[in-house]
Amino acid sequence: MSANSKIEWTDHTFNPWIGCTKVSPACDHCYAEVSTPARTLGVVWGAKAERRRTTASNWNLPRRWNAQHDEFFAEHGRRQRVFCASLADVFDNAVPAAWRVDLVALIAETPNLDWLILTKRIGNARTMWPAEPLANVWLGASITSQAEAARDIPKLLDIPARVRFLSMEPLLGPVDLSRWISYCERTDKHGISRDAAGAHILCERHCGISWVIVGGESGQGARPMHPDWARRLRDQCAAAGVPFLFKQWGEWTPAVPAPAGTPGPYALAPQSGWFGSEPNTPHEVDCYPRQFIAFGCSVLQRVGKKAAGRMLDGVRHDGFPEACR
Repeated sequence: MSANSKIEWTDHTFNPWIGCTKVSPACDHCYAEVSTPARTLGVVWGAKAERRRTTASNWNLPRRWNAQHDEFFAEHGRRQRVFCASLADVFDNAVPAAWRVDLVALIAETPNLDWLILTKRIGNARTMWPAEPLANVWLGASITSQAEAARDIPKLLDIPARVRFLSMEPLLGPVDLSRWISYCERTDKHGISRDAAGAHILCERHCGISWVIVGGESGQGARPMHPDWARRLRDQCAAAGVPFLFKQWGEWTPAVPAPAGTPGPYALAPQSGWFGSEPNTPHEVDCYPRQFIAFGCSVLQRVGKKAAGRMLDGVRHDGFPEACR
């Protein structure tokens, strides 16, 4: 699925600059901060730290990919996807405005590429990005909790974009998207009614959320994701007709049944309300808590990202926006 990237939902990653500031609990174990490029270049994270612009040769890579469009399309039947930026945030306040101007020019210069701009600062996008949407840009917001959904999804929906998407990784709690996932300007602003079943109204203007990506946390200190959190988002997307991609379990995955007390890195994923846990946050334990399964709890085991895989209830979910393949 990925030509020049290990990320499951893109073909290439492009970083116009490197460096960022942590702005969310999801940033606690930031992979970018400890990445090889950041360490090699001595890039320090923080609001007052200097962002490092990447080399001219790196900036030329998208032009090369753009020139390879015909060959790629003939083989895959779709356009190439470019994730920007995996080691930074395009809408970071510490980034010089002139750099963003250069990035917009590069995107306009590469019309055969679909640019996936993912940010934790969607509130800045309205003033830092062109008012007229670029035809080859997919704009995404990183959402990892219900509070972030309530704060940031309305901001995303307020920005014109060919495609809007959510990256819900690492998922840190249950999130109900039903309030926004079936949003459509034709319904809310143009007087078009939903059908009797309240079905999602697809719109060629891509008014609402076109795609949802979900995944658990990986790396050192990774927090376990309750299986029900991912299942509920999968079901919400299915009901709304929105493509769903399950990217990964992360370090933790539903455990293989074992005798009670079996030692190992496990996590008890309780039903809502257990141990004062709201919303049913998994608790790490040092042995298999078999007795709790009888009360509706789930058990997770830390096995590493590769072993955990990306199957959800035995199904690999690789949904993408159909009109944009």
